[in-house]
Amino acid sequence: MNPADPQSAQSLSRSQDPDSVTRDEPTKPTPPSAEIPAAQDRGFASRHLPGTPAGELKGMLPGMAFIALYLLLLAALNAVAALRDVYGAGLARYGIFILCTLMAIGVFGFLRLRRWGWSLVTAGFLLLAAGDFYFYSRRHVGFLLIRGLFSILFFLYLSRTEVRERLQ
Repeated sequence: MNPADPQSAQSLSRSQDPDSVTRDEPTKPTPPSAEIPAAQDRGFASRHLPGTPAGELKGMLPGMAFIALYLLLLAALNAVAALRDVYGAGLARYGIFILCTLMAIGVFGFLRLRRWGWSLVTAGFLLLAAGDFYFYSRRHVGFLLIRGLFSILFFLYLSRTEVRERLQ
């Protein structure tokens, strides 16, 4: 049998496919839309939708990294201010220094996507907002109001399910 001969090629294809013995016309390829039903989504399992178990989504959102660096900067500045007696020389000085240290530790845990780091960071933003609003009510400095509003905004961002799903 000569492979270049169309007659021998047709007899070869008939011998391989038993259904083609009764058919004389060549088979037409089916369009891709006919192979997959319209309601079936094959990529559904690979996508991560809200409500997935904790730790399944990997990686950090860009907002999470920015918030962590912002809180680290605020904690460092407040710790230096506490060491220089800006908050007074008594018990408040050491209390602020301990809170800033806890917030800095929380930032490093948050950057490693740990739940305990997330909880320390969210609590830190609530404490910063409460302190800023308190001092704004006493001194009426606009900067404290703006910083307190940013702290509340960052707290609300950290409370989103997309952020909490990425923690371990």
